[in-house]
Amino acid sequence: MAPKSDSTEAIVLNFVNEQNRPLNSQNVADALQKFNLKKSAVQKALDTLADSGKISFKEYGKQKIYIARQDQFDIPDSDELNQMKEKNTKLQQQLDELRKAISGVEGEIKTLQSNLTLEQIHEKEARLRMEVMELEDKLEKLRGGVTLVSPEDREVVKKMYSEQINHWRKRKRMFKDLWDAITENSPKDLKEFKEELGIEYDEDIGVSLQSFGDLLQQGTKRKRGQ
Repeated sequence: MAPKSDSTEAIVLNFVNEQNRPLNSQNVADALQKFNLKKSAVQKALDTLADSGKISFKEYGKQKIYIARQDQFDIPDSDELNQMKEKNTKLQQQLDELRKAISGVEGEIKTLQSNLTLEQIHEKEARLRMEVMELEDKLEKLRGGVTLVSPEDREVVKKMYSEQINHWRKRKRMFKDLWDAITENSPKDLKEFKEELGIEYDEDIGVSLQSFGDLLQQGTKRKRGQ
């Protein structure tokens, strides 16, 4: 149930004086919704207060701006202002310290929340122990000379590797034939022309077709020697 008219005026007057800043009727109505006051009642109270001289107002076109009467407030002198500034500075420092403390506590909370529970620690320990056992089993097989790669898998890898080496060799030969045809009668310095086109040879990036081919040959010889 909304307050009576005189009660509404008292509530509005108290709010305007507390805010002590320019307000329109919508500002006041929004702020006083907790009193179940309608905007029309707030507008009427503002106009009544303004007409009686309890608050000041100015008109800007069709809108009225209301503000508390300034003659009711004590205006501090320069000494009081300086004291207020000092107090404000100290309060600001205290606020900054409290914010830092809150930030530190929040960081500790996040750290604690990120830690594993006892149950999670046991689960992780069990999983790691299982991984260690599997790795130790593989290590034992390697120490005993057991071949972990089957002959079939080895042949598949060898065949794939050989095919890739052959593709590499063919492409290298195709490039050489094409490059020789392009540069046969070119007056340009071939090294500069190559750099201009952004071309890099295998050797420029530290790889060698010969060395990769030798790996395949070494693997074949090693297999025969076993």
